[in-house]
Amino acid sequence: MAKQESCADKTEALLVPIAEQYQVDIYDVEYVKEGGDWYLRAYIDKPQGVTIDDCENVSRALSDRLDEEDFIEDAYILEVSSPGLGRVLKKDRHLKSALGQEIECKTYRPVDGAKEFSGILKSFDEESITIDCGEEEKKFLRKDLAVIRLALDF
Repeated sequence: MAKQESCADKTEALLVPIAEQYQVDIYDVEYVKEGGDWYLRAYIDKPQGVTIDDCENVSRALSDRLDEEDFIEDAYILEVSSPGLGRVLKKDRHLKSALGQEIECKTYRPVDGAKEFSGILKSFDEESITIDCGEEEKKFLRKDLAVIRLALDF
């Protein structure tokens, strides 16, 4: 298991009782290097929306638990936030909750001359997603997608 996945998984395990205590859901946890800095990001959610107090409470409790466990060797920046309106759909549970909603996806390489597509998420499986682009349905291999996110309508 890669270092990033291991740190994220261990952090998510620590986060479970904290999320229950503060009545929030764990949307995702990631450990990534950006520039010269490591970031440990925990994304939390709840049906009525996450407040700054939710983020602060979870951040303080998680920071204390991370200090106790001390399993991350690198210096890192801890961030706790909402996944936002245009949230990235990484996991099957994210895609399941987005079925029937408009999504945007970007491919690594052009498909029919384009790298960005939007449409209604019709279905997905382990290897692909299918979206209704209006005039046609398009099926993409998940390994060919750089990002899948909920579309923002203003």
